Amino acid sequence: MENDSTVYVGLDVHKESITAAYAIGMGEVELLGKIGTTKTDIDRLCTRLRSKARHVRVVYEAGPCGYGLYRELVEKGFDCMVCAPSLIPRKPGERVKTDRRDALKLARALRAGDLSAVYVPGVEDEASRDLARAWAAAKTDLKQARQRLKSFLLSHGVRYTGSANWGPAHRRWLSTYSFGNHWQQLAFDECRRTIEDRLSQCDRLEAALREAVIQWRFYPAVLGLQAMRGVQFTTAVGMLSELGDLSRFEHPRQLMAWLGVTPSEHSSGERRRQGSITKTSNSYARKLLVEAAWSYRYPARVSPDIQRRHDGIPKAIIDRAWDAQVRLCRRYRKLAARGKNVNIAVVAVARELAGFIWDIGRLAMSLAVPSTAL
Repeated sequence: MENDSTVYVGLDVHKESITAAYAIGMGEVELLGKIGTTKTDIDRLCTRLRSKARHVRVVYEAGPCGYGLYRELVEKGFDCMVCAPSLIPRKPGERVKTDRRDALKLARALRAGDLSAVYVPGVEDEASRDLARAWAAAKTDLKQARQRLKSFLLSHGVRYTGSANWGPAHRRWLSTYSFGNHWQQLAFDECRRTIEDRLSQCDRLEAALREAVIQWRFYPAVLGLQAMRGVQFTTAVGMLSELGDLSRFEHPRQLMAWLGVTPSEHSSGERRRQGSITKTSNSYARKLLVEAAWSYRYPARVSPDIQRRHDGIPKAIIDRAWDAQVRLCRRYRKLAARGKNVNIAVVAVARELAGFIWDIGRLAMSLAVPSTAL
């Protein structure tokens, strides 16, 4: 019977429309048509799909429309996948791309098993990720605002002679400096005001993160990761909000590959050739990882800040974090002694750091690190 088969459905999703194609079993892939994106349109599509087969498998590409459609289809009992667009097989020389062709291609690839699924976070996890990304965006805006002000001052020959920029002394110097021209002074004041607004925004978002993370299911992992050198609160939250459940990685090498810090490779026959890192998947998580790895250039030690973060953390996690610090600091020294470029050495340390993050994060969740003040 036709209803005992599986129907494979490919959806090309846009903001205002969805183009659907389907194939029943090993039959020919057919175009179902274009529909809207309202709940009524989705319900009508689901009814049509159920009439074609008992088991329905649906796929669409990850994109700006998020995971709302995925959750709606799963709630209705469909087997749904959100696939990675960069890993969809493409024929060499293919130069025609339309919504219809994309939907047909997705249906065929789903049936052949050639698609790679992306991790779909839960509603609460996505909310935490959105808040962490908002903080990261505010920090980026702050950096750009500071650069604009420094460029403005440099273009007028104004230079700060102190040792550190954006510290208390530098900010006092900025508050007392003035231009003789009214319009230049107005532009200068607006640049300073933008910086103060971004600072306030970052403080508000960080306070919201500290309040929200206590109720987050990954809160024990957030506390556990902070036992490590270079992993402060915002780094731990940002990393876990992007990685999600660490238990979905069966081995630390899978996490390293997901973060894109493994070497690329082009080998053939007896010849093995490795290149730079792959830089696949999540660029923000990789950025946080590499930034944390820079702190391992110096000898291993427990600073007062790290000691404060150890309060209330199980000894097993503290010991594991110390093992990580000793190993990674030694790793950097060996690479530097061999004459490796500092950036290459830091990325190599970051790759091993990902393995320790995998280990300590899972250990913290299993031990259920007690809630302490952040």
